[in-house]
Amino acid sequence: MKKKLLSLLLCCAFFNGISQELQQTIFKNQPINFNGTKGNDSEVIRVASGRIVYKKVSIPKFPNGTDAKIKLTLRSNGDKWDKSGSCFVVSNPEEISILDIATGKDGFPKDSYVNEKHGGYVAGDNYKPVVELLRFMTPFGVGFYSDDKVKYRKPVYIPTWEKQVVWERDVSELTDLITGDFYIGVWIDSWTGEGYNIDLDLTYSNRSRKTFKVKSLVNTVPYVGGQSLPVNFSLGALEHQLKFKKNAKNVKLHYVVTGHGGHSGGDEFIKIKNSVYFNNKLVLDTIPWRDDCASFRRFNPTSGVWIKKDSAAYYDFKTKKRKVKEIEERIASSDLSRSNWCPGSMVHPFVVPLGNLNAGEHMLKIKIPATSTEGGKLNHWLVSAYLTYEDD
Repeated sequence: MKKKLLSLLLCCAFFNGISQELQQTIFKNQPINFNGTKGNDSEVIRVASGRIVYKKVSIPKFPNGTDAKIKLTLRSNGDKWDKSGSCFVVSNPEEISILDIATGKDGFPKDSYVNEKHGGYVAGDNYKPVVELLRFMTPFGVGFYSDDKVKYRKPVYIPTWEKQVVWERDVSELTDLITGDFYIGVWIDSWTGEGYNIDLDLTYSNRSRKTFKVKSLVNTVPYVGGQSLPVNFSLGALEHQLKFKKNAKNVKLHYVVTGHGGHSGGDEFIKIKNSVYFNNKLVLDTIPWRDDCASFRRFNPTSGVWIKKDSAAYYDFKTKKRKVKEIEERIASSDLSRSNWCPGSMVHPFVVPLGNLNAGEHMLKIKIPATSTEGGKLNHWLVSAYLTYEDD
């Protein structure tokens, strides 16, 4: 009843030429965990032992287009660790989706495999990988441990530990997927019963703007059981053939990537080039890397800390001279630079303009010379890619 009333009000606003912002709360204090608390929202569906939650959403269409924004708020409910996370959308429930696989209704089609072990990674005739609205990395223990229990880990430059972390992202180019009826889900790679609690909101401005079409291509995030850890890039390049039925203009490639493998020398901590080709042309050649992770320290109360000796310049008020002395300083695990992410950060897509494309077949190739997983080293790369475009 509430959704019907909301749709009616928005339609009336359109009829009267009034620009009216719409905000929709999808999840509120919703647990995500491994076989833990389920929460109180009867509309939420939990799969993958509670590591994925999703819900059907109905948003009125915007005849003249709209801006759209996603806001995700996260608090630890007892999980101390940094974990990969993904908020995604399933816009066509008539096709096979990751939700069908998670609930046991179907299996990954053969044409969604990149090799014999890695299914669901590429688009096929009846299967499309989910499109990510937001990739994020949980911080160490934010909220649950943001008290005096870990006060001796807090650097002097942080007045207090944050109670939660909030990520916001403009997703206006994806409004074709997140209007009408669709499913929205959140996955966190938590293996604890405590896990996390999240809030999720979508906001639509109702400001006139172009609406783009979206073509899902690749997603190597292992959302469900049965998907092997995505070590495929250490075995060779990922190639995917796609097809446009009509000419497309203003095509953009959106490429989301993070590297993982937390051991010494793992892909999480070393610089590895990502080379992306479209129709055999190198369109993105980059080393995905973040060296600003210390700026997220206030979100990471349970990060491991060690002491490092250093030399510090300072002003001596007694002698009124500048001096240098040896000091011991805290270094936190969350401070370390990583492969395009920090504990507590969201992940921004690389956006590559491809211009206009003719109808017919095209080829995407992603090459990452990833480190081998021999000896139990869990090196892997979480990559998703999609196109936005207009019909010619």
